[in-house]
Amino acid sequence: MNNLKNKTAFITGGSKGIGFGIAQALINQGVNVAITSRSLESAEKAAKQLTTTDAKALGLEADVRNLKDQEEAIKKTVAEFGQVDFVIANAGLGHFANITDLTPTQWNETIDTNLTGVFYTVKSSLEELKKSEGYFITISSLAGTNFFPQGTAYNASKFGLTGFSQALMLDVREYGISVSTIMPGSVSTHFNGNDPEEKKEAEAWKIQIEDIGEIVVDLFKMNKRTLPSKIEVRPSRPDKK
Repeated sequence: MNNLKNKTAFITGGSKGIGFGIAQALINQGVNVAITSRSLESAEKAAKQLTTTDAKALGLEADVRNLKDQEEAIKKTVAEFGQVDFVIANAGLGHFANITDLTPTQWNETIDTNLTGVFYTVKSSLEELKKSEGYFITISSLAGTNFFPQGTAYNASKFGLTGFSQALMLDVREYGISVSTIMPGSVSTHFNGNDPEEKKEAEAWKIQIEDIGEIVVDLFKMNKRTLPSKIEVRPSRPDKK
């Protein structure tokens, strides 16, 4: 198994939710992490919570919808830690509405964040990952293969992200870069205005953010000759309503 200590991870949307859970799992393995958020205050607050005696977290302000933001965040990560070994494209949002009510603004924000934002993250980090022969992970969703009512924007973004990730894997493996997409179902996070702290007992059946973090650690520790390129993750039991 690969030793992750002193490696560096770059995580978009890492100040809360799945991104924070992944950052926590990696910090516990001795990995230095850079986490981004559109709010510098949120990023720095999360980084302070994450930093340990064995690894450091760096909080950065960056909007994945802005290519220059992503390029600058990668530069700051390299300046701080000297390298980038792992990139986790996690930042995402969801607007759910019938097509009659879905606005162009909601459509564009969903596609620009969930899909174009990942493209910008790849373009910004690719040269560093070539140097480290690193690992790129995208956080898609079961909504990337399963459609549902009021999901036109979100389904389109996640179906696109799943396809993008698999094609990316074929493009970059010649450089020794691994690519996986993780496709979670119901996860207990702040997504779409949810409050997991307030509903902790009611959401115990859901996937927890630390579970996704554990999957990421396992992927990074796997022998490089083997690549789980697409991973679907579901709660093991349904909600008992």
